[in-house]
Amino acid sequence: MAERTRKQEYWRGNTLRLFGLLILLTYFASCKSSKIPKDDPVFQVIATAKSFTGTPYKFGGTTRAGIDCSALVFHSYYAVGVTMPRISADQARMGKKVNPRDLRPGDVLFFATSRRRNRVTHAGIVTAVDRGDIRFIHASTSLGVTEDFLSNRYWNKAFLFGRRILE
Repeated sequence: MAERTRKQEYWRGNTLRLFGLLILLTYFASCKSSKIPKDDPVFQVIATAKSFTGTPYKFGGTTRAGIDCSALVFHSYYAVGVTMPRISADQARMGKKVNPRDLRPGDVLFFATSRRRNRVTHAGIVTAVDRGDIRFIHASTSLGVTEDFLSNRYWNKAFLFGRRILE
């Protein structure tokens, strides 16, 4: 009798685990995909920006030999026929302002990285949004072109606003 109880408990426990796994799989399968269709201009903007990954930072730089944040934004949007200003403070006046909760891939983020906390000094492009966690690409003075998360303490503190260039 004790043997039968152990087998029943074994099957009961495994059935519950399997049921829980099925619920998780169903949940994740129903989540909205963050994939961007290749024919969407946003895909090309992000692909262009990512093609600069590893390029060293150079103040005023506009080439693969050295680039700054605003040139990265400029080149990425130029790839889809959108001419952006060359300076991040001027880029910050393009498109429409977006609520941080509504940011999506392709939106441009603006930051105040100097002592003047409200002056745009840095920009990046949102590459992915996953359950509110925002990933963006930018030209970092220390790492060159790289991706970071807006949830990073430094970037979150410096963040000013986001703008949507492509509708």
